[in-house]
Amino acid sequence: MARDDLAVLVEGIAVDTEFSGVVRVDIGDEVELERAYGWADRAHELPNAIDTQFGIASGNKGLTALVVMGLIGEGRFDLATPARTFLGDDLPLIDDAVTIEQLLAHRSGIGDYLDETSYEVTDYVMPVPVQDLATTEQFLTVLDGHPSTSKPDERFSYNNGGFVVLALIAERVSGIPFHDLVEQRVCERAGMHDTRFLRSDELPARAAIGYLTTDSPRTNVFHLPVRGNGDGGIYTTVADIHAFWPGLFAGRIVSTELVDEMIRPRSHVPDESMRYGLGFWLHETGPAVILIGSDAGVSFRTVHDPTRQSTHTVISNTSRGAWPITRAIEDLLA
Repeated sequence: MARDDLAVLVEGIAVDTEFSGVVRVDIGDEVELERAYGWADRAHELPNAIDTQFGIASGNKGLTALVVMGLIGEGRFDLATPARTFLGDDLPLIDDAVTIEQLLAHRSGIGDYLDETSYEVTDYVMPVPVQDLATTEQFLTVLDGHPSTSKPDERFSYNNGGFVVLALIAERVSGIPFHDLVEQRVCERAGMHDTRFLRSDELPARAAIGYLTTDSPRTNVFHLPVRGNGDGGIYTTVADIHAFWPGLFAGRIVSTELVDEMIRPRSHVPDESMRYGLGFWLHETGPAVILIGSDAGVSFRTVHDPTRQSTHTVISNTSRGAWPITRAIEDLLA
């Protein structure tokens, strides 16, 4: 792959699609491409920059999984431990047989508070005012009341609520707020100094506002919880994402043995042409490990191939902006 070919490819798609966000491609120790496009704040015409912080939606499910696996590594519980051990009388519709592993693998069968198959990204889907979802315990209201959709471990079914349940369990076991757990146990260990759970109603100067479409001034502030949690919503930079992958595989976050367990496939997901481990998407046949985030005003995909030591990341502050560029880069690198 020629660096000039990559730059021409990305530039052309960015212009054609009015891309807003940041693209970075690393091969080995070399940064092959790193470019920012579009506006972080359209009203004030503040451009995105290489170090802009973006929400990554479900991209932080991998970070949630790492917090949980870290507690397993400390012997607090294990993959086979029933979730009910820590839930007590809360969320009674969760089957008593559901385990930590099944929640991590999207194989729990529990009902989901946010069914991604039933709405458009522009819909207002939060069942309570978004400002009421700032802490993990506050999510109990929206997690409750959803009957199981299948028996535990019967099938793969992507589930946002399951990862908030995991955040709740991690918080109760450790006695530390979930947001602090992620920052202390994942971000600090990986050198992700610009990665934080920011509130959408008080974003700092370097954070991008999320927009529903490429041509609308309407933001996502009423579409998502005011502060992210176990299922998504952390803010980060492309530099931090590219620090994350070597930190993960070097065992600086959890042991390499636990990392190997997390990237062992639990399910084939033909609808997505991928497989799934514990908190991470996996290439359908190859070694690449993937994190994906998609939500109102957010689109994110990072792909790391530990064999080739290549990483490419596309983050956009629009709902679907990242997909054309990330698909083209993957085709070029294949």
